[in-house]
Amino acid sequence: MTEYRSDLFFGALTGNGRVLVVDDEPSVRTVVRMTLEKAGYDVLEAEDGEKAIEAINTEENRLVLDTVICDIRMPKINGVQAIDYFQREYPHVPLIILTAYPNTDMAVSFMGHGVVDYLVKPVEADKLKAAVAKAMERRHVAWA
Repeated sequence: MTEYRSDLFFGALTGNGRVLVVDDEPSVRTVVRMTLEKAGYDVLEAEDGEKAIEAINTEENRLVLDTVICDIRMPKINGVQAIDYFQREYPHVPLIILTAYPNTDMAVSFMGHGVVDYLVKPVEADKLKAAVAKAMERRHVAWA
């Protein structure tokens, strides 16, 4: 296995990038993590918005997170609050919504405010990987 390394701005140098998955359902986090790890991404997990904010501000994670996949309905700090925090504090990190409760108005609002994609659980592996690839492209464009 290759040792994980990162650079100051773009996360993983040994893989496709670093993704934070925020969801209160352990089974969802596991499936997303396994899907993305098979595609070459380094994956961090958080069980709610509070843990996600702690994770993104810990150690070297602060500057090397490449994208966030976030659920909406979670305990403590919910997805809407977490996404607001990420957009305010880390505007260069693309965001993807992954929810079991589709809402067209919410999807349109999020997309209008810069969220890369709005996915509905259960999400197909190909759609998930395509959304993350699109987020990675957007991240590179933002830094170009």
